[in-house]
Amino acid sequence: MKKKVSEKNRHVVAWLNKAEWDQVREYLYSKDSTLQKNALNRISAWKARYANSTPVAMDCTADLVRCQVLDRSKKLDSHELVLLYGTALVRFTNLITERQQGKMSRSLRRLAGNLNIPEWIVNIRHEVTHRKLPALKMCRKACEVILEWLQQEYWSRQLGGVPNGDLDAQSDGEDAEMDMKQQEDKLIARQKEMEAYKNARELLISYEKEQYDACGGVREEKRLDPLVDMSWILGEIKHFSVEFADLLIEVLLEDGFLVPTAEQLSSLGCDTSESDWFCPTRPKLPPTFLRFWLPLLKTLNSPTFIHLFLERLFAELKLHTCEQSKHRMYYTSGWISEVMLCNSNKNDYHFETKTQRKARLKDRIFVNRIQLMWQQLLSACLDAPCASTPYLLQLVLEDMEHPLPLETQQRLMQLCSIYTQTEPSDPDTEQEKRPIYTLESLHEKLQRSKRHGHSEPLKRTAEDNKWSDAEVEKAKVLRGSSWQVCFDKVLWKNFPLGKVPGQSDEPSCLMLDNYSTMTVSDQPAEMESSTAQNVSGLSASTRTAEGFLWSHSDLSKLKTGLQLF
Repeated sequence: MKKKVSEKNRHVVAWLNKAEWDQVREYLYSKDSTLQKNALNRISAWKARYANSTPVAMDCTADLVRCQVLDRSKKLDSHELVLLYGTALVRFTNLITERQQGKMSRSLRRLAGNLNIPEWIVNIRHEVTHRKLPALKMCRKACEVILEWLQQEYWSRQLGGVPNGDLDAQSDGEDAEMDMKQQEDKLIARQKEMEAYKNARELLISYEKEQYDACGGVREEKRLDPLVDMSWILGEIKHFSVEFADLLIEVLLEDGFLVPTAEQLSSLGCDTSESDWFCPTRPKLPPTFLRFWLPLLKTLNSPTFIHLFLERLFAELKLHTCEQSKHRMYYTSGWISEVMLCNSNKNDYHFETKTQRKARLKDRIFVNRIQLMWQQLLSACLDAPCASTPYLLQLVLEDMEHPLPLETQQRLMQLCSIYTQTEPSDPDTEQEKRPIYTLESLHEKLQRSKRHGHSEPLKRTAEDNKWSDAEVEKAKVLRGSSWQVCFDKVLWKNFPLGKVPGQSDEPSCLMLDNYSTMTVSDQPAEMESSTAQNVSGLSASTRTAEGFLWSHSDLSKLKTGLQLF
């Protein structure tokens, strides 16, 4: 401890030597204003060298001595002097006691009493800050008392060689006491957390016992009723989750609770070896096991809890992706899938009856849709690559409030399938749709094409035949015309109205090579029989080198035709 103290108090100072420091101390406490001004100038130079680390005691001494110098100069009135003294007193009280303030706020009177500062000094500080200004006489007396205190606690101790280079560091005993207090606070918080963890386990174990007693140890799925009256234990868990939701979820994800053991599955009658619901790529919880925990999860149902639950599930999934045992990973993915399916916005139940709807919603954790933080969930899902990640990613993408573009979703799904190396459900159809990324996949595709190339005839649906016949008819109608049917795959949304691919920006490109001109007087008589035909005839071919040839009657007819149209 002594070695630590000596190393701590070895620091750089702003004065040249001890003689200079001793001279400044004597000048400060002299009654000569000229000497005091000289000392204040030297302290200003020291403060420039110290920057922001000037000793608090030295700074406060300079402020109080400056007040005395200005008071003797007779240049300020009494009110200005009270304000000057008051500012120096407030700075002294705040700066000296600031070091002792810990995490818990304590009164200035108590802190000043620990430093042997008179209580009436603190009262004057309060009067200057909050109440009526004190008298000038009281301010002068307080300044003298504080300067005497500073001389005893700082200047004299420095002169006597006491290892106390700064009043900011009151003593190593105080620092040690502060460190011990912080360690005690951490120890108390740790003990409280351990006690809460123990209570969480006891509550969940009591819940499991109540559920096993409710089903009477019978394995039949019909006997496991999720609506058994367990309000007392559910109320205790609900109350516990208000303060310790994170800890409760952490305990829930331990083995023996939401991640069942083999004995628990066996006692509930869940045989994973012969079950159709056990699929690593599409995880699904056993119905009996889901109903076992439904009452608890329905009680804890809230948007905050559900979102925190999903985050912890994805974090747990990421933590166990590299493990050889897939049991924990499967049930973690199963709970994620169950929550996402409860929140799904698909409307596939339009024609179900009330009885069917009641039976379907009976096994759901929650019914009403919850607004989740989709970007965080999407990132968490991509950070946990495993066999079930493509399926979970698809659930997240489909359920997002503002879905990503379809092309982006497809690319994410493809990259996720490649990274996780998941096997498709139908290799013959899915492998042909997947892009070729390696030489092995190219060989497999060639072998499949050789094997099925001549055995399967070309199949065309009736819609394809109908579409091709319509295109042939269009081509016949436009034969000999300047317009032709386009069979190319063109993204017409990229071209504005009136423009075709490959078209030049020159207006003359729209002109036909062969055309004839016709004046209005040379038009056929049948075009004048109806205004609608007249409008169509005039808009067909009446352009000449000089422009359009319109008469007054033609314009009136055109106007009438447009109104009728």
